[in-house]
Amino acid sequence: MTPDSATSDVRPERAEATVEQLEQEGDVAADFIEGLLDIADIDGDLAMDVRAGRAYVSVEAEDAASVALLSAPDTVQALQELVRIAVQTETGRFSRLILDVGGSRDTRERELGALVDRAIERLEDGASQASLPAMSSYERKLVHDIVADRGFVSESYGEGADRHTVIRRA
Repeated sequence: MTPDSATSDVRPERAEATVEQLEQEGDVAADFIEGLLDIADIDGDLAMDVRAGRAYVSVEAEDAASVALLSAPDTVQALQELVRIAVQTETGRFSRLILDVGGSRDTRERELGALVDRAIERLEDGASQASLPAMSSYERKLVHDIVADRGFVSESYGEGADRHTVIRRA
């Protein structure tokens, strides 16, 4: 794929949510998640935060095993989408809320770091570029940050569910 066929990560303009709106998103999300945890009879503590223009909701438990089933990456992604729909239904606004279950985001960030390191090894072995698998916009953003920290450059290519990151030397 050539840069001419790349599509930008720029999305149509939408008003940035205020801190109050993001806090409201967090509250709605927490209520929704609390209901799910109650239905599933899972003990968990919720924490909310607002940073970098997003609401973050975390589910933690003293006994990590109680949320282990929910902390698998695909499960967290699916739950996050459900929570975003619940927030959008309640607030009438698109949500970019981030959900973390049992430290799943930190775990995924470490996995993405290892994926980037393997791609960089391919570049060090002579490849002109290294493509990563398709991933969510949030994961691509994390990858772009990791790549920049490692002194390389990255761009996103593709559309929708096929959107992926390509890494090159700086």
